[in-house]
Amino acid sequence: MDISRLKICILSAAYNENENVLVFYNAVKNVIDRLPYTFEFCFVNDGSTDGTLRIIRNLAQEDQSVKYLSFSRNFGQQVALKAGIDSIDADAIIMMDSDLQHPPAMIPVLIETWLQKRVNIVNTLREEDRDLSWFKKQSSQWFYKIINQLSNLSLEPGQADFRLIDRQVAQTLKNSKEQDVFLRGMIQWIGFKQINLPYQPHKRFSGESKYTLKKMIKLALAGITSFSVKPLHGAIYLGLMIAVASFLYLPYVLYSFFSGEAVDGWSSVIITIAFFGGLNLFILGIIGLYIGKILIQNKERPLYIVQEHNIYENSYSQF
Repeated sequence: MDISRLKICILSAAYNENENVLVFYNAVKNVIDRLPYTFEFCFVNDGSTDGTLRIIRNLAQEDQSVKYLSFSRNFGQQVALKAGIDSIDADAIIMMDSDLQHPPAMIPVLIETWLQKRVNIVNTLREEDRDLSWFKKQSSQWFYKIINQLSNLSLEPGQADFRLIDRQVAQTLKNSKEQDVFLRGMIQWIGFKQINLPYQPHKRFSGESKYTLKKMIKLALAGITSFSVKPLHGAIYLGLMIAVASFLYLPYVLYSFFSGEAVDGWSSVIITIAFFGGLNLFILGIIGLYIGKILIQNKERPLYIVQEHNIYENSYSQF
């Protein structure tokens, strides 16, 4: 194999990263210029409201290997990565964050592992950052525990969206029509030959993480409901257990009836009604979540809307 003919694309989603994009590009460029492969960049501007798009445009004008897509609004990082995969034609794609938390020095390691081990996917596992807050560490651990317990996935703790995928995997992901994109789950679900490499994350160069607690919860729900119906099974078991437990109250009712004692449990009645009412709403919420996903999927709206790009023939593309 002539490795110089291998085309490798660096894919990065950017949302309000005007202070990071140029630094990220230069750091990656400094690494890949010393490697014997053909590289290109693909930036996906995820509806940024700062100068991110302007900087990416300038890079594309100065460097023909820089391609970009710009969304009409913010669709989220997972959708942005999916859009990049849909538009890229390369032998391998390396997904990286544009804030430099994913070290560019890992690029040759990912490529060498891919070629030497003959695998389709090279995942990375983030080693624990001692500078992270207790809450951030705990929330990350909870995220993977909940995902693995309530879905049919088996994600490794610390698994990130920093990975290399080959052409065959990229084509498989292109064919996916899911509206609720959860790439970590999809990568694990599709199989192929995979290997995990540990890496030490760098500190974010500038700004703050866009992954708030709310977004983490939303991502977890996407992973759980996209790859499992275990929550529905859990609702059935919970309802069955409570129904059985309610029969334990029957002896007391019979005793009170035959002994002639007055049953004045107004408070217990109210509490019981409130408990079962809340339980019903909880179970209905789970069912409604799945029904809502069916509704969204059947509408067949575009997963994302590309407002501007320098990849496709038309000046405006909608997907």
